[in-house]
Amino acid sequence: MSNSSLLQFDRASKTFQGAKKHPIVALQEITFSISHGEFVTLLGPSGCGKSTALRLAAGLETATTGTVLYQGQPIGGPSVDRGFVFQSYSAFPWLTVRENTGFGLSQHSGDSREQEVSHWLSLMGLSEFADTYPRALSGGMRQRLALARSMIIKPKLLLLDEPFGALDERTRESMQQLLLDVVSKTDCTVLFVTHDIREAILLGDRIILLSSRPGKVLRDVVCPLSKPRGRQHLRTPEFNSLYETILDEFPA
Repeated sequence: MSNSSLLQFDRASKTFQGAKKHPIVALQEITFSISHGEFVTLLGPSGCGKSTALRLAAGLETATTGTVLYQGQPIGGPSVDRGFVFQSYSAFPWLTVRENTGFGLSQHSGDSREQEVSHWLSLMGLSEFADTYPRALSGGMRQRLALARSMIIKPKLLLLDEPFGALDERTRESMQQLLLDVVSKTDCTVLFVTHDIREAILLGDRIILLSSRPGKVLRDVVCPLSKPRGRQHLRTPEFNSLYETILDEFPA
């Protein structure tokens, strides 16, 4: 692993105490690194430890053995440098869309703060809903809000836990494209968890495939698709070839 990597997993394992104190090994000695500016998708079946790996990177969990490093240092807890978008919709229901978006900038004030909030509302297509409450938003809009809240603080690393899994296919495609567009306009590094092979290939500069629990790295492959990416890539020979390769190895 390179010393210039932003995020490093070095033989990291995570064990939880299950029922009757029986240990459950979620991850077993996973090793991979992510360089500055990369978009990496972490792919695998349900229950393989993908979300656990994300929580280790966020500082919400600690590795049982091995290490997880951020900028070369052990991760000791959450940080504003590492934004997190959860699978379930996360917003403060008592705050408006505008207030939710700017929540991470609560220590700032003045015109610059308002301009930044307005910029992200516009970028996410939420300007006309700025003064409404999250309950009035559709699922796709709520995830746009979650993305705006995470990106407005300019994280160096963005962690996303299957954020589009509950969306219908058309909305999901729209959100995938929006995420690619937003990330391309920043220098943000991304670790994106999914169990969808097509999504992993379309979004990722690299795809890391995990085994069934306990999660181990089965494959770490560079995506051959050109940028900027879009739906048109789903019909290319390069996409189909990589899809079939990963599908053959995808754990049952």
